Amino acid sequence: MTALGVYRPGNTVLHRLSPGTKLVGLAVAVLAISLFVRTLPALGIAAVAVAALYALGGIGPVAAWRQLRPAIWMLLFIFVFQVIFTGWHRAVIVVGILGLTVILAAVVTLTTRVTDMLATITRALSPLARFGVRVDLIAISLALTIRAIPLMVEIARAVDEARRARGLRPGPRILVAPIVVGALRTADGFADSLIARGLD
Repeated sequence: MTALGVYRPGNTVLHRLSPGTKLVGLAVAVLAISLFVRTLPALGIAAVAVAALYALGGIGPVAAWRQLRPAIWMLLFIFVFQVIFTGWHRAVIVVGILGLTVILAAVVTLTTRVTDMLATITRALSPLARFGVRVDLIAISLALTIRAIPLMVEIARAVDEARRARGLRPGPRILVAPIVVGALRTADGFADSLIARGLD
C-alpha cells in the first residue's frame, strides 16, 4: 500500500504552483463542494473536475485510487449509516463529498513538498508571533500531523495483513480496535520524543 499523500516529483502545472496558492485553492474547493454539491449530477460534475485536476498533476487513476483506498472502510461505515437513517440518495452524496475531499487534499500533498508547505504556513502565521503565539510549535504540530498520515496508513496495512494471515473476516472489532491501539502507541511515542526535547 502506498502511503497517503507522499510527494511525487514532477514538472506539471500543479507542481509549479506555489504551496500557498494550492492550500488556498484546496480550502476554496472543499468549501464549494460542501456548499453546492446537493444532487447526484452536481456530484458527478465535481468528480470530473477533481479527475481533471489529477490529470493536470500528472497523477494516474491507480495513484488516485491509492489515495482513497485507506479511507474506504470509514466511507463504507458512513455509507451504511446514512442508508439506514437517511436513504441511499443522501448516502451517495455524503460519501461522495467526503471521498472527493480526501483525494483533493491528497493532490496537494502529492504535488507539494512537505517542507515547502510547512514553510508557507509558518510564514502566513508569523504575524501571530507578535501576540505571543508560538508559531514554531504550530509548525511542529503540523509536521507531526502530516507525518502521522502515512504512519496511520501503515498501521492499517499491518492490521489488515495480520487479519488475513489469521483467516479472519474483516469487521469493526477485528480492524478498528487494533488500529486504535496502534494509533495510541504511536501518539505515546510522539509525546515521549517531544518531552525528551523539552517541548512538553
